[in-house]
Amino acid sequence: MEPHYIDRSAWLRAAVLGANDGILSTASVAIGVAAASATREPVVLASVAALVAGALSMAAGEYVSVSSQSDIETSDLRREAEELQDTPEEELLELAKIHEDRGLKPATALEVARQLTEHDALLAHARDELGIRDLTQANPLQAALASAAAFLVGGALPVLVSLFFPFIYMVPGQYVFGTIALILLGYTAAHVGGTTIWRPIARITFWGTAAMGLTALVGYLFGVNI
Repeated sequence: MEPHYIDRSAWLRAAVLGANDGILSTASVAIGVAAASATREPVVLASVAALVAGALSMAAGEYVSVSSQSDIETSDLRREAEELQDTPEEELLELAKIHEDRGLKPATALEVARQLTEHDALLAHARDELGIRDLTQANPLQAALASAAAFLVGGALPVLVSLFFPFIYMVPGQYVFGTIALILLGYTAAHVGGTTIWRPIARITFWGTAAMGLTALVGYLFGVNI
């Protein structure tokens, strides 16, 4: 059987989003503060604060948003279970129509619907009518943990640069290391997701470097030495 990657989509999306945010937000804060500072301390403080606050924010935001999706799925499943109990024949015909629209002959579609209903009616309607599958069903805790952990991993590099890179080269150093981190993130996401490599790398790197560049510009234009 050939490999499939759709089962990784939920946590991979959250992880890529978290890591990308970790790299960009932490590096951008460090770049902006470094561009307006004369010493290292404000850059270190700002980047550490951005790392901690960003990870907590990502976890909370992801948990709340995915919980909302989970609530909708649960509500739809409960409503569907009630309809299966109250109007089983109508639900059977509705399921048959779905398969008929997919190309089956009416008699075949009805037989398929009948067999699926006998096996697990709610599962059949959840999958074919509502589009809810075990692989795509929302998991708030998983998404929150993946986002927060990925944010911390992504944001760790800009913090290390803030701590140890020569201060006189802090802005270009953050920019270079941030770009390298974005390239690695794009490559990892493409490899884990089984997609072509260059498009994710180009997409992540372009928008990421643009964000860091604009942040540096803002720091230079509006910053005062701290």
